[in-house]
Amino acid sequence: MIDTQTNPLSPTRCGMVAVIGAPNAGKSTLVNQLVGQKVAITSAKAQTTRARMLGIALHEIGGAPTQMILVDTPGIFAPRRRLDRAMVSAAWEGAESADAVLLLVDPIKQRRHELEPLLEALANRSERKILVLNKVDRAKKEPLLALAQELAVKVDFAEIFFVSALNGEGVPELKDHLAAMMPEGEWMYPEDQVSDASERLLAAEITREQLYQQLHEELPYDSAVRPEKYEVRKDGSVEIHQQIVVTRDNQRAIVLGKGGSKIKAIGEAARKELCEVLGVKVHLFLHVKVLENWAEDKELFEEIGLDWVR
Repeated sequence: MIDTQTNPLSPTRCGMVAVIGAPNAGKSTLVNQLVGQKVAITSAKAQTTRARMLGIALHEIGGAPTQMILVDTPGIFAPRRRLDRAMVSAAWEGAESADAVLLLVDPIKQRRHELEPLLEALANRSERKILVLNKVDRAKKEPLLALAQELAVKVDFAEIFFVSALNGEGVPELKDHLAAMMPEGEWMYPEDQVSDASERLLAAEITREQLYQQLHEELPYDSAVRPEKYEVRKDGSVEIHQQIVVTRDNQRAIVLGKGGSKIKAIGEAARKELCEVLGVKVHLFLHVKVLENWAEDKELFEEIGLDWVR
C-alpha cells in the first residue's frame, strides 16, 4: 500500500496505460507483474484475453503517489468471426484516450502477420508509445537488439524496454517509467482495488483459464464460461454456479471426461484459486451446455464482458 498522507504537498498522479500486442505476447502476465498480483488470466493458448480488463497498479515516483490504470486488451489480429471482431474492437477501444500505449512483442514467435498491421496502425496514433520486448530470459541478445532497432524505425517509440513478464526481470524499471509519465490528478479507484472486473466475471475467467490449462489443444478456442449465479451465503462463503459452453457434443464429452473426472478436476482447481483470490470458502458448481452458435448470442457476449459488434 502507498501512504497518500505521508507528504500532503506531493500531488497524486493518475493515468491510463493501454497494453496491446499480437495474441499470446504475454500481455496478461505483464499486467499481473505490474499490479503485483493476479488480475488477468494467462494461458499458453493464443487469444486467452477476450474483454478489456483493467488492472490497477500503485507506485510512488518522485514522492508522488501514483495510480496506473492498466488496460489489458485482447490480442489484436485479423478478425474473421463476430467474436474476433468484438475482441479486436475491445483492444483498440482500450488504447483510446490512454496516456501511454505499451506495445508488447514476443521476440521469439513475433507473429509477423499480426505484428506488422499493428505497427502500421500505431505509427499514425498520437498517444505516447512504448515498445516492450518480452522474454529476455529466453531470447538471444543480438537478434533482440536488431529487432528493437527495426521496430523503432517503423514507429516513433518514446522508450524501449526489455523485460521478462514471467519472472519480472526489467519490470521495476518499466513501472518507474510508466509512473513518471502519468499526469497529476486524483485517483480513479480506491487504494485497495486491483481490478475493475466484478468478482462474478473474474470467477468465470478463472474457470476458463483452468479449461485451457487442463485440456490444452483438446478443446478449441470457441468455448466460453457463462456466469449464472454468484451469491454470498450467511456464513460468509460464496456459492458460484457457472455454465461451460461448447459448440459440439464431442467437446462436451471432452470437458466432462470419463465418469466426470475432468470437469471435477477443473472445478477443484478453479475453486482452490477462487478461495485464494476471494479470501473466503467457495462452493463452485459447473455444468456443460452445447450451444452450436453461441458466438451469435448477444446476451452471452455481454455476460462474458464483450460488446456486441456487427
